[in-house]
Amino acid sequence: MPVFELSEAIMFPDPQYSEPDGLLAYGGDLSVERLIEAYANGIFPWFTEGDPYLWWSPDPRMVLDPLEFKRPKSLRLLINSNKYKVTFDTSFADVIRQCGAVNRNDQQDGTWITEEMIEAYCELHEAGVAHSVETWHNNELVGGLYGLSLGGIFFGESMFHTMSNASKAALWHLTDRLLAWDFDLIDAQQDTQHLRNMGGKTIKRKVFIHLLKDSLRRPSFIGKWTDKDNFNTLSH
Repeated sequence: MPVFELSEAIMFPDPQYSEPDGLLAYGGDLSVERLIEAYANGIFPWFTEGDPYLWWSPDPRMVLDPLEFKRPKSLRLLINSNKYKVTFDTSFADVIRQCGAVNRNDQQDGTWITEEMIEAYCELHEAGVAHSVETWHNNELVGGLYGLSLGGIFFGESMFHTMSNASKAALWHLTDRLLAWDFDLIDAQQDTQHLRNMGGKTIKRKVFIHLLKDSLRRPSFIGKWTDKDNFNTLSH
């Protein structure tokens, strides 16, 4: 199948026309409007420095049901020990930069988190659509994650840790909040053993798109999550 070239119009081809590796289109821009439209259609950008903007919709898709997040005794003891302090939306730029800088063993490296991507997602954060979860130890940022929230789905983009289980602590607290808000799903995009160990599983793209469309019928929580009871909503 051909890889589509995007025009200035804020629209995407149907994800079913993606290449076997998930590549769907190239070009366009990283505006807030286009990024929201992409995620609302099960598409996300992923490219390295010097490449054109590349847009993907993989099949199968890695997802995590908040109800199926694995909470082993060792992690529960860590959370209850209060070793780490976890916050929301207090250091978004620092989290995304750390995600781009930290090397990983079984996950994608951070080379795709280019300066353009950082600027684009910081704009999404300022628009109240992208969010970060920060893990602190002695007032030092030692782990975290970031992603987008639309409807009842949190689209996880990347996570990092510089101390043991610091990113898992961030995911623990994120999952608790999503459960409290009755979220349907965490989209983890790519299949990794790290996410499988935390309860992630793969589903067919057509199943994911169906779940996505149903979830987007719900309003989105728009605004900073530092105050979890004070946000605007966006209907789709």
